[in-house]
Amino acid sequence: MLVNEVAKKLGINPDKVRFYTRIQLLRPEKNRLNGYREYGEEDINRLKFILTARQLGFSIDDIHHILSDADKKKSACPRVRSLIDKRLQEMEQQFSETQQLRERMQEAVSLWSQKPNKVPTGQMICHLIEEFAIQNDSKD
Repeated sequence: MLVNEVAKKLGINPDKVRFYTRIQLLRPEKNRLNGYREYGEEDINRLKFILTARQLGFSIDDIHHILSDADKKKSACPRVRSLIDKRLQEMEQQFSETQQLRERMQEAVSLWSQKPNKVPTGQMICHLIEEFAIQNDSKD
């Protein structure tokens, strides 16, 4: 199959197939007559795996390592478990930081709804943000 056929079969953009080929996660055979890359079922299965791994939050580097293990006929499962634990911890940290930001934003919206608009001066750009920063510094 050619790039466009693979992309159509999997419902993805052909550039995605080209990208994974360029970074050598996919290694299609080259047709000796026309030089086109031809993807087989193994390539399609590998691409499905890559797409699923990306949906689970695995990085390109993670996937390289996982596929390298598989290519060496070594179980990638221990690595996958370790990586997903690491990715989940990272996601939990990001989620916590996002929740904290959301709370600060909600607080700002509440405070700012009661304040007037002011024209910038040489000492002040937007009093809403500047007073918020001072107020939050005094809480610490």
